[in-house]
Amino acid sequence: MPGGRLTQQDRRLIATRLIEGHGYAEIARELDRPTSTISREVTRNGGRTGYRAEHAHLATSSRARRRKHPAPETEAPTKDAYGRDRAAVREYAELFAETMVETGLPRMASRVLAHLYTADAPSLTAADLVRELKVSPASISKAITYLEGLELARREPDPAGRHERYLIAEDIWIQAWRTSARANANWAGTARKGAELLDPSTPAGERLERMSQFFQHLSDDMSGLGPDPEAAEDTATILAALIHAARPLTAPQLAAALTWPLARVTTALTTAQTYDTDPLALTTVAPDTYTVTVTRLTDTQRHALTSAGSAAP
Repeated sequence: MPGGRLTQQDRRLIATRLIEGHGYAEIARELDRPTSTISREVTRNGGRTGYRAEHAHLATSSRARRRKHPAPETEAPTKDAYGRDRAAVREYAELFAETMVETGLPRMASRVLAHLYTADAPSLTAADLVRELKVSPASISKAITYLEGLELARREPDPAGRHERYLIAEDIWIQAWRTSARANANWAGTARKGAELLDPSTPAGERLERMSQFFQHLSDDMSGLGPDPEAAEDTATILAALIHAARPLTAPQLAAALTWPLARVTTALTTAQTYDTDPLALTTVAPDTYTVTVTRLTDTQRHALTSAGSAAP
């Protein structure tokens, strides 16, 4: 029933759906359970790639027996210096890591980063991470090296001993944003080379050219290099002027009609050519001569609309 305990059959379905690549929300809808129930179930029992239905069912049954017949308590549940339940904090760190795994970060790097981020200490040693994550020192070192390459973590000598300490940068999410912007710029450059090789006038070349423009636009926006509001406003005015004129115009003609400096018109034209202005596109029909075309219509649709406009009523 919704909200009840997961059955062995439920856990087999979860395992199957994870193998098929389904997300927690999809599995939760199929089982009519909260998404948090599925994420906790998977996180507690090996994570997305390590989840096994039979093991999870046995482990849950074992935990239930311990709760029903607890051992005599000799001390209160383990708390940290701030009075928080250590087990709950560890569980949250694993959930945090699982979220990063779903975005494409390797699992061990995600777990290390999550524990660095949720630690109150400004830095942790390899021994700290080995103890918390129950993995080998080599796994920790490999994960730190990977995170260093993304500029998400760094290592520094321990002034009190011979060991290194690992810490995250204070601007970690800004660094992550910049890394993503660089990745998008790389995609744009690679697609641009392909478009040039295959010829933008061919179907494959045109597809790669559009891909290049998309990722370049995304990278520029993430890097703060996109058009400012004033430039975007000027671009819209230029497009409107060309639509109203209903014929190709040169930059000097546009400058004269709008009573703008030529440099302002040139900047607006460059912006219109650089960034996506869908459903319109600025087209060069001759040297320094521009017009506007509609990008969302196929040639067949354009022909049909032209014929409809010229047909007798």
